[in-house]
Amino acid sequence: MSGSVVKAAQPSRGERSRAGSLTFVLCSVPSDSHMWNLVALQLLIEEMGHRVVNLGACTSVPLVIETSRAERPHCVVVSTVNGLGCIDGAGLITALRAEPDLATLPVVIGGKLGLRGTSDTDPTSELRQLGYDGVFPVAESAEKALAGFRAFVAATLERAR
Repeated sequence: MSGSVVKAAQPSRGERSRAGSLTFVLCSVPSDSHMWNLVALQLLIEEMGHRVVNLGACTSVPLVIETSRAERPHCVVVSTVNGLGCIDGAGLITALRAEPDLATLPVVIGGKLGLRGTSDTDPTSELRQLGYDGVFPVAESAEKALAGFRAFVAATLERAR
C-alpha cells in the first residue's frame, strides 16, 4: 500500500460501510496457513449483512495493523485452526494494543487456540487479559463458539447505531 496512490479520506470507525452494516477485518495468525476457516467466516459475516476485508492465511502483524488503519473497521476477527492461536494471537493483540490509534479497536479471536485439544487449559481469560474483546475457542463446542461470535456481532451492531 505504498507508491503514488492517492486515497480518499477514511471514515471514522463508527460509520457504517452500508446502511445498517459493519466492516470487519478478517485474518489469521502468521503461522496458520489454513484458508477454509476464513472463507467460512467471511460467508457467515456477509450473510449477517456486513462487509468483510479478508486478509487471508498466514497474516502478518504489520498487514493487520496497516489494514486496520486504512479500513477503520468496527472489529478485527482473528481465526485459527492450527492450535497456535494462544501463542501467535498474543503477539498480534499486543502489537495492536501498542498502537495508540488502534488501542480501542474491538478485536476477537476464535478457533483452535491450543495444541492439546480438550486437555488444554482454557485460554479465554489469558487472551482477554491481553486485550481481546471476545474469545471463542472451539475446543468445547464449535456451535457454542459460533453462537458467542454471533452475539458479539449483534452487540457490536447495537453499539454502532
